[in-house]
This record gives sequence, C-alpha cells and structure tokens, in this order.
Amino acid sequence: MTKVVQSRPKPILSIGIGGMSCASCVGRVERALRKVPGVAEVAVNLASEKALVTFEPGRADPAAVSEAVRRAGFDPVEENVDLGIDGMTCASCVSRIEKLLTRQPGILSASVNLATEKASLRFLPSMISLGEIKAVIRRAGYDVREPAAGPEAAAGSDHERAAREKEMTGLRRSLILASVLTLPIFLVEMAGHFIPGVHHWLETTIGSQTLFIVFFILASLVQFGPGRRFYAKGWPALLRLSPDMNSLVMIGTTAAYGYSVVATFLPFLLPAGSVHVYYEASAVIVTLILLGRYLEARAKGRTSEAIKRLMGLQAKTARILRDGIEREVPVDAVLPGDEVLVRPGEKIPVDGMVEDGASFVDESMITGEPIPVRKEPGTEVVGGTLNKAGSLRVRATKVGSETMLAQIIRMVEAAQGSKLPIQALVDKVTAWFVPAVMAVAALTFLIWLIFGPEPALTFALVKAVAVLIIACPCAMGLATPTSIMVGTGKAAEMGVLFRKGEALQSLRDARVIALDKTGTLTKGRPELTDLEVTEGFTRQEVLALVAAVEDRSEHPIAEAIVEAARKQGLSLPRAEGFEAVPGFGARAQADGKTIQVGADRYMASLGLDVTSFAEKAGHLADEGKSPLYAAIDGRLAAIIAVADPIKPSTPAAIAALHEQGFRVAMITGDNRRTAEAIARTLGIDEVRAEVLPEGKAEAVLSLQDGGQGVAFVGDGINDAPALAQADVGIAIGTGTDVAIESADVVLMSGDLRGVPDAVALSRATMANIRQNLFWAFVYNASLIPVAAGLLYPVLGLALSPMLAAAAMAASSVFVLGNALRLRRFQPPMQGAEA
Repeated sequence: MTKVVQSRPKPILSIGIGGMSCASCVGRVERALRKVPGVAEVAVNLASEKALVTFEPGRADPAAVSEAVRRAGFDPVEENVDLGIDGMTCASCVSRIEKLLTRQPGILSASVNLATEKASLRFLPSMISLGEIKAVIRRAGYDVREPAAGPEAAAGSDHERAAREKEMTGLRRSLILASVLTLPIFLVEMAGHFIPGVHHWLETTIGSQTLFIVFFILASLVQFGPGRRFYAKGWPALLRLSPDMNSLVMIGTTAAYGYSVVATFLPFLLPAGSVHVYYEASAVIVTLILLGRYLEARAKGRTSEAIKRLMGLQAKTARILRDGIEREVPVDAVLPGDEVLVRPGEKIPVDGMVEDGASFVDESMITGEPIPVRKEPGTEVVGGTLNKAGSLRVRATKVGSETMLAQIIRMVEAAQGSKLPIQALVDKVTAWFVPAVMAVAALTFLIWLIFGPEPALTFALVKAVAVLIIACPCAMGLATPTSIMVGTGKAAEMGVLFRKGEALQSLRDARVIALDKTGTLTKGRPELTDLEVTEGFTRQEVLALVAAVEDRSEHPIAEAIVEAARKQGLSLPRAEGFEAVPGFGARAQADGKTIQVGADRYMASLGLDVTSFAEKAGHLADEGKSPLYAAIDGRLAAIIAVADPIKPSTPAAIAALHEQGFRVAMITGDNRRTAEAIARTLGIDEVRAEVLPEGKAEAVLSLQDGGQGVAFVGDGINDAPALAQADVGIAIGTGTDVAIESADVVLMSGDLRGVPDAVALSRATMANIRQNLFWAFVYNASLIPVAAGLLYPVLGLALSPMLAAAAMAASSVFVLGNALRLRRFQPPMQGAEA
C-alpha cells in the first residue's frame, strides 16, 4: 500500500483508476492531473491502472486528484463506508471527529451525524485502510461499530439496536445509582435551607464535620462511579486541546467537588468566611445530566422508528419448492430463480414474478396506497407486501440486499445520516463554542474573585461552574439531525423517499415545479378515448374491424385500439393483406370487407370527405387529441381518437402545488397544440413543448435563470439528465431505475399527489429545524450571561449549578421532543379522492 511518504520533501499519492483502455486514456488522465494545483509530477500506469501523483510540499490534496480523474471521464477507485461511532455526546464531538478524519491522507470526505451515531466516509483504499480509519477514531477516545455486510446490511441487522439498548441499560443503571446516592445529600441540604431549625439540629446532633464526611463519601461514589464517564471522555479531549461537553461537565463538577474536599479536610487553606461545601451541586449535576442523556437516548431511539418499522415488514422465513419438495427456509436462503409459495395472509418474502395463482396484495407499505392490487401470472410482487386472498407461486427475481424493501431501507438510512446546508452554520459555531465557554467561565471566575462580595471565592466558584454546565452544546448538535431523521422516516411511511437529505432543504427553497408529461401527468400508455360512427355503422362493428387491422401493427396507437376492443369482449376477425401506408395509415381486409385507417390526408387521398366530423375534430384538437378516421368498403365509417389520458390524481396535485405558491411548468416532446391543450385543462402556468429528450436538461436550466430553484418531476430514461440538472429531482417510483437513480426524491406510488405532500413535509421539517436551532442558540446566548451572574448586581438573580444542569438537560430533551412532533405530520393530499 502506497501512502504519503513522510521521509521525502514531496508527498506522493497512489490512486487506482478504472476505465482506462489505451495510451490515449493515460495521456488524458495525466493532462487532467497536471492541472490540479500543487501537483509536481504525474505518472499513470495502464497495466497497474494506477496513477502516482507527486505534490509540492504541504500541498497534497487527494480530493482534488480524485475529482480530476472523474472529470476526465474515468473512475477513481474509492470506497464508501458507514461506521457506527459510540461515545459521542455533543456537537463538539462531531466536529472533532470530522476534523480528525479529514486530516488523514486518503480520506476524501467525512460526515458525522450525532443523532444516528454514524460516520459516512469516502476514502482512497490505496492510501488508507478501513482498519487504519477505525484506529484513528479509537485513538480519539470513541468506540467503532463494525459496518454490516451483505444482505444483513441491507436488511438492517440488529447490531445497532443492540448497541443502543446496551447504552440505555448502562445509562439507566448509572442514573439509578447516582439518584440513590445523591438523594440523601440533596434532601439534607434542601431541608436545611427550607425548614427552620433543621440546620441547627443537624449541627448539634451529628456535627458539621461528620455530615461533611458522609457527604464526601456519597459524592465521591457519584463523582467517580456514574460520573466516571465524563472523565473517561472529557479528560482525553482536554489533553488534545479539543474540549467537549464531557470536558465542561468534568471541569464544573470537579471544581465543585474539589472545593468541597478542601473545605472538608483542609479548611485552613481557604480564606475566612469561604469554607463551604458543594457536594450536593456536584452530585446533583452528575445525576441531572445522566437523566438528560437517558431521556435523549430514549428519544433518539424513537426518531429511527421508521427504520425499525420497515425492518419489521421483512418476512423471516419463506416456503420454497426445490426438486419438487416444499420446504421452509430462512428468507436469507432464498436464491434468485427459486419458486416461492405464498399463502393467504402471509408476507411475500422476496421480490418476484407471479407464475401461478391470483390474489390481491396490500402494497401500502411501498406505495402508501391502501387499496390492494390484483396480482396474476406475469405481474410483479414486492417483498414485504401482504398477500390478502389467494395463493401465489412466485419466481424469485431479487433477494437479500437487492429487494426493493432493502433498497428503501438503505435510501432512508442514507438520507437520515446526511447533513443539510443549514448544518454548516452549526458546525462553524460549535467548532469554537466549547473553548469560548471555558474562556467565559475563567473570566467569570476572575471577575467575581476580584470584584465580587465576600466570600468572593465562593461566588466565583459557583458562577464559573454554572457557566460551564449551562453551556453544554448538546441541543445544538441534535437540532438538525433529529429533525432529518424523523422527517425522512415520516416521508418513507407516506411513500416518499428522500434519497438525499439535502433535498429536504432544496425542495423547500424551490419556486418552480417542472413536470414531464408522459407517465407523470398522464398514465403513460395510450387509450381509446373517442369513437363516433356515421349512419349505417355500429360502434362494436367498426371497433372490431379497425382493431383487426391494427392488431397487425406494433404502433402504440394500434395497441390502444386493440386493447379497447378486447376489454369490451369483442371477437376480432382475421385480417389479411395488411399494408402500412407510410405517413398516412394502414389497410387490410377482414370479414370480407376492406378497412382503411389513418389521418385526414389518407381519407382525402381516397376521395372521402371528412367535413361531417369537422365539429368533433375541432373539439378533439382543443383537448389535445389527434383524430384518426376509418373507412369501410370505401365509405367513411368513423372518427377515432387515441390519447394518453391524464391521471385522475393529476388535477388535484396541480391545484395543491398552486396553493403552495409554486409556478408549474410542463416539459414535453409533444406538439405545441396538444401540450397547450393539456396545460389549459390542468391550469399549468408555462409550457415547453416539442422538446427533444436531450433538450429536457436545457429546458430545466432555462427555468433556473434568475437563480430560482426548480424541482423536476419525471419517470423515464430520457428524464434522467433533467432530474440531475434540477435543484431537486423527483422520480415517479413506477418509472425506470435510471430515473430513480438520478433523482433526489422518489414517489413510490407513482401518484403526483406525492409532490405537494413531499413539499409540505419539507417545509414542516425545515421549520422544525429552525425552531430547534433558535431554541438551542437563544438558550445558550441568554442563559450564559445569567449563569455568569450578570443580573445579580441589578436584580439579585443568580443561577445555581444545579438549576443550570437541569436547564441544560431540559434543552436537549426539548429539541428531541420538538423533532418528534414531526411524526404527527399529516400530508395535505392524504385522503384526497383519486
């Protein structure tokens, strides 16, 4: 493994490159790499598929090299991994781990999430191994959970849940022990303050020194028992000059505890009048902060309930048919191609194709739609959905990590672990927040020591400890990720998958919703919409004869006419002598008659006058439909219209988007007249018609002129560039895999009403984040001066360390509780009629 060579003046980077096939590829990569700032020399080897890059001293930039390779059209050999990290307690921990990781040579990016307790890393395996990355994290004082692999990763193993349960059990045990030990100190001290005569009675019966020693024993057990966790994390962080919340608690409680120890055993070292003990403060602070952490852990567990529910949808076993023998096996043992038997009331264990049987399947967990869907031979089924009525024999097509449910879980987890742009502000603040708090606490101590009333040392100690405790930045670190976790989880329950967490913020900021027509606004498959016959013909007769001719054609319009005839149960006569007339239509003989079908110009070439249908043709044109005509034995028989009908849910979705303040645009390859007719029907504000597939991205770019955010909704392969170009790409989940992979948001149901629902959830989530950040920042900004004693000279108000600890814990719990309110979010289109 080649790494940055420390012994040389110029660091060297080795990077694997995929996709090179010839010497010209080598030349292109070398030219691209030489343009990277700081690169001194480049050597690309086609045989080993590696590039050796030498940097100028102090200018090594692996990320820039990787990006240059990608821009040159090749694939840098990178790895992505998610690692669970235990032991993080606040935003400072997140900032420290991210900085530590990004400083390592070979790590291209690192994003750490406090709520999910995960780090998402992108690194060059040729420079740093996964084992070295784990070692770096462990040396920083944190524990690393191994990433799950294979199907277990996709299905979401129970390791993480077990780790959370272990953490909660440990916190519960520590909290109970701390509470039991603290309660006697607290009750005695409070009784002495609030019940007259108790303090005097204790001094005369037990004695102050004996009482102090009892308090010392109890407080010591709290300080170095349940409170040991603060030393284990806070002291190493302090030694590395990167203090965190644990450091603040450690210093604050140690100051109160240490001062009390001196007052108990070496009182002569303290100034006259300042011999007081604060055992109750140190013990109560530890107990309250443990209470806050325990409540946080419980609330954080609830934020990921959406993932737990998705995991719970997975079948544990499957009944398969192998070698003619039916057997029950764990679902992980099912292989592609296996025949899976599904009884009524059972969950379908894997994705597959129905080979035998018919039933109705509840797919609400995927699509959000409550109405069961009919399944019969040739239709696809999704693992995790519920078979309602009949028995099915299913051929497994996707198993393990390839199933749709596994992919949904991966997408939700990825979105929950991502960072929004707004998080950058929090990261910048927390980077200096804890050191600034320690400086404020030190300044507070000095000011009160010099200018405070007697006993000045006592006042100085209490105020400094209160500042240290009140300012713990837990709420800041939790404000954004908890809202993202709950918001994206709620979205998944609604059938809206945020593949990227950033889309939550981008969707809120969008001003234009651009929609593809075919498959998005419409059903995506032509249907016979109109058939009007002339005198002497019947509808059934004409439809059967025309369908007989069109049955020989592969044109989508022909398929729609044939499908309509079959739905009406018509028997199609055999067509003979079929002939396509390019640019005009088609003709054939059927049932002893000559049938000709085509446009008005075809009828004109046959000498037939279509003016009798002029009014009907005008109405069809206004509706965006192109009329066809049928002639039978030389007589004009009918006018026919085939169109791609608008989805029933589309008008309500467009109206909802307008209510949300969006300008709605349609981008389509249809002719302008048809497109504008549809736009008039639906109330669409702007139309970009006759756009070639490769021009859709340019159309989106033109809508972005002026800096307004654009969300594009599409479903086809030709929509992928536009989905990528838009500020937010929204894919209809019933569309192609390519479109879904290019999108930021996926609507699993294929229902356009999911767009206003996603927008509403985006706005609710961002509002929730703003509330959390406002609370976290205002809380700290307002209470630090109070804790420092700013109001004491004026109003006589002071904040004790115990109240500071309670307030700090309450702040984090408030943020988590506020985020959990998103679980009650009601989508605006819920219950709307299709």
